[in-house]
Amino acid sequence: MPIDLKELLGPAHTALLLMECQEGIIGSGGGGRLSALSDAVARHGTIAQIGRLLAAARRAKVPVFYLTIARRADNAGATANCLLLALGRKGTPLLPGSPQQAVVSALAPEAGDFVVNRLHGITPFHAGELDQLLRNLGVKTVVAAGVSVNVGITGMTIEALNCGYQVVIPREAVAGTPDQYVDAVFENTLRLLATITSVDEVVSAWQ
Repeated sequence: MPIDLKELLGPAHTALLLMECQEGIIGSGGGGRLSALSDAVARHGTIAQIGRLLAAARRAKVPVFYLTIARRADNAGATANCLLLALGRKGTPLLPGSPQQAVVSALAPEAGDFVVNRLHGITPFHAGELDQLLRNLGVKTVVAAGVSVNVGITGMTIEALNCGYQVVIPREAVAGTPDQYVDAVFENTLRLLATITSVDEVVSAWQ
């Protein structure tokens, strides 16, 4: 049975989640920490595609959530208990309020948007207030955008499902590395968990 995207993405029960669209992760301020990922974002024009989603969400009055990460200068409260988190300690740190921790300027938050930051972990639902904020807004469907398909987007999708949300992923609005691996994750994992669609289709559903 075909999915009715317009119904699934109804603005009254949908939110746009932007995962780690930060200068020090996908912008020019990464300091080489995740250069392969920022290169993939640049190569595929991911920021521009997310910008299209963002503009459509605001026109339709869909709540926008920026899910960011920061680290204290002393790393207190955070741990490097895996390679990814250890790599995150290299290069220029994502200090709270720093240029590197900021959302990339092309996607900057506006009044009325939500910015939900975390100081630990690799996904935004774990032990944070994101789930409750979404529930308080009556959200049932989340649109996932940002990075990375390798970990963040996939982890956030699984967590959202566990919390009872429907997940929609516009293919051009997410990125990971390398390209062949991203394709394999979509084919073998994400298509089983989320509704995979295009930015064009989401924008159309919100018109």
